[in-house]
Amino acid sequence: MDKGAAAHEHIDPVNPAAAHDAIPAVDPRLLVREEGLAGYVGEFKRKMKAGDLGSLPVVIGLIVIWSIFQGLNSNFLSPENLSNIAITMTGTGMIAIGIIFVLLLGEIDLSVGSVSGVSGAIVAVLAVTHGVNEWLAILAAIVGGALIGSIHGFFFAKVGAPAFAVTLSGLLFWLGAMLQILGSNGTINIDSDGVVGQLTTYFFSDVAVAYGLAALAVAGYFLAAFLDARRREAAGMPSRPLAEILLRTGLLALCTFGPAVLFNQYKGLPLAVVLFLLALVVTDFLLRRTTFGRNVFALGGSVEASRRAGINVTRIRITVFAISSTFAAIGGLFWASKIAAANQSAGAGDLLMNVIAAAVIGGTSLFGGRGRTWNALLGVMVIVSIQYGLALEGIATPIQYMITGAVLLATVVIDSVTRKTQKTAGRA
Repeated sequence: MDKGAAAHEHIDPVNPAAAHDAIPAVDPRLLVREEGLAGYVGEFKRKMKAGDLGSLPVVIGLIVIWSIFQGLNSNFLSPENLSNIAITMTGTGMIAIGIIFVLLLGEIDLSVGSVSGVSGAIVAVLAVTHGVNEWLAILAAIVGGALIGSIHGFFFAKVGAPAFAVTLSGLLFWLGAMLQILGSNGTINIDSDGVVGQLTTYFFSDVAVAYGLAALAVAGYFLAAFLDARRREAAGMPSRPLAEILLRTGLLALCTFGPAVLFNQYKGLPLAVVLFLLALVVTDFLLRRTTFGRNVFALGGSVEASRRAGINVTRIRITVFAISSTFAAIGGLFWASKIAAANQSAGAGDLLMNVIAAAVIGGTSLFGGRGRTWNALLGVMVIVSIQYGLALEGIATPIQYMITGAVLLATVVIDSVTRKTQKTAGRA
């Protein structure tokens, strides 16, 4: 018997001789890949029966939404409109990235809207009113957001106050702080040519930038996936075959070069989109490839089990709320750039609703333990697409709220049904 075969046998420590009659332990993923296309089709059917829908409902919903609005107005999928949608997405999307971390714990952060408003106010007052270097003002706003989140996390994790009550108090407190910072005038205009002003107004007009970044993303993914497969194969672990890697790379190329073509047909690649995608890549790596990320998922699955496993529950909770408020502050800078001002309405209105809706619609579970930061991209695409599509048709704002609320309710229902199906299938 070769070493590879022996490594996969169940060996009884009491009776080593029983190893010869043991049944080899085979990884199910190996069986799927060995069966080729039929194996993947069978795996897909199994996941559907088990309620493991992933991002499929969101992608299908987005295709339906775009098809409907394009049928109603041929300008909906125009390069200009899609570019505007992409830029508008970034403010809400940045905040949604942070709140996904909180939702993974099975908690909620209601203060992110007010924190984003405070961020814009800090930058405006420091940079415009007091003439502080804009980069220092931005740093102060982001660090301020992190401190705010740490305070919320302390009261939740250390004192034991419910996150809902803590962040609801934060919503009111930081709203008042924003009004106090802005002063009696209530509005401070931001230099459109400054750092914050150009967050949503700067475009890489050279077509080579969009195509170059798309090519870099595709090549980077292929290289990382290929090397990972070789490493796992050398270690005797399940690995993706080359055909699957090439297929995934092709799909990624379609998703990157397609938008690049559209952006280059208008003004070029928006800086805001580049920064948003960079934030998604970094946070996705943090959640899926680091010990901290695994601890977040574990804590969302079971607090008591995580504590018994030696995870520092208090530290993780405080850090997660700090991350949430940090991204709220960053999102506030994008919104200040979008309206070229910091005013009393910043962070108010439907922003909080849209942020939570984006995370949940994108596929993050309200019950904790399931989600990815890329869900923020899918969810905010759905919400902003609906808003722009209805605006093109001249639909009143109240109707927009009602439709967005209906979409959110449908998503929550799907999430609840999925959890029940997974429990029935023994996967929860």
